[in-house]
Formats: sequence, C-alpha cells, structure tokens
Amino acid sequence: MLLTYNIGNDEILLGFFEHGALIATASLSTDTRRTVDEYSVLLREVFDFHGFDTASFDGAICSCVVPTLTETVRSAVEKLLGIRPHVLGVGTKTGLRILTDDPTQLGADLVASAVGALTKYTPPMILVSFGAATAFSVLDADGAFLGCAIAPGVSLSAEALSTGASLLPHFAAASPKKCIGTNTMESMQSGCIFGNAAMVSGMLERIERELGAAATVVACGKDCEHIIPFCERDIVRDDTLLLIGLARIYEKNQRKGK
Repeated sequence: MLLTYNIGNDEILLGFFEHGALIATASLSTDTRRTVDEYSVLLREVFDFHGFDTASFDGAICSCVVPTLTETVRSAVEKLLGIRPHVLGVGTKTGLRILTDDPTQLGADLVASAVGALTKYTPPMILVSFGAATAFSVLDADGAFLGCAIAPGVSLSAEALSTGASLLPHFAAASPKKCIGTNTMESMQSGCIFGNAAMVSGMLERIERELGAAATVVACGKDCEHIIPFCERDIVRDDTLLLIGLARIYEKNQRKGK
C-alpha cells in the first residue's frame, strides 16, 4: 500500500492507496507545536480507525506548504511505517510542464493537484483550491501549467475582518439567507460568502478571457461547500486531485529509479 499526504496550513490530508486506487482518506488539523511523538500517536489512531496494518505499506510521499512541519511529520510517518517518505520538491520527476518564471517557486500542493487533474479531466482547466488561500491554477489545452492567481482564503478573510475592525465580531462562515443583511452577523456572512463567490466567478471569467478559451473548472478544499453553490458557472468539486497526483508522481519516480 501507499500513503500520500499533504501538509497544508489548516489541515493535513491523507490518502491511502491499494493497487493504485484511492481507498480511503483522512485529515488531521495542522499544528506546528506538535512533536514527532504526538503526530505518531495521531497517525496510529487514524490507521487503527481504518483498520490498516502498518506493515502493509511499502511507500509514502508527501507535499508540504508548512516547511517547519515537513521533517516533523516525515519522521512521525517513518516511526510508524518504517518508511522514509519522499518529499515532493526540486528534483522530483512529475511529468508536468511548468511555464512559470521560476518553477521552483510553485507550491508542491499545486503541482500535485495539477498532475492529479490531468489524470481525470481534459484541459484546458482552471483548478480552484479553497484553503488558507484561494488559488487558481491554469492549465492550457496541452496540459502545461501556465501560472496561477492567489487570493486570501475564505476563513482568512473572515478572520481579518473580525480582527481588523474593532466593532465587528468573530463569525463562522455559513451560507447566508440573503445578500442584504439586516443585522451585523448576516451582513458579515453575506459579504464573506457572496463576496468570495463573486470574486471566484469574476476571476474565472478573467482567466478564460486571457486564456482565450473556455475551461473545465475543478475545485477542492474545505470551503467549497460554502462558495461553489453561489458561483455563476458550473464547477466540479473533486477533493481527490492532490492525493491522486501524489500517487502518480510516486509511481513515476519509482519507475525512474528502476
């Protein structure tokens, strides 16, 4: 079996593959204060919950956008599985043609998601990742990664609004009943949810205009459920792209090493 995982700013997403197929997923909250032992215990609980025998794993690969946790979680996985996970980075063979100014600056999570998307959908594509940041990755008709746009994420925007404005309370992102709020909470939820949906719709329109073609739009991330229903276009939700991409990259590098 193969373990794939992505260390994001909000959560650590795990994928379990058997014979090339994704059979289960799980997630842990990201916490830079946790130690190797703490992550080892949490991972053990996840494996036990799903009934996975650690001895059945013969590979592991990860992507990470929280550098301080790369080695911590890597060591925890190694402690649990006896396998040193491969970390997606410079020198990893991905098969993705990246046309940005400096490909080494592109986030490993965006690379893996693009690779995963190309195994399931036909380009041109726009991949929208809803996390701490909302990232728009653009793939042309040949599947090349042209570039991306990055905006503050839904939760980050909401937190900034509450923190930066003294009279505005903290609030949870939730689907508003109407656009014109009649109290503070409803007004903030409207601005956050409808505002982000309008931003996403507008960005997709601008990207396609610049791309010169209509694109398949695929989204992933925890805030999809709040935003996608209010976007003025068809968007496919697929939270498996990153994990599938990591699995494909692992296979490619295994073949490379033989």
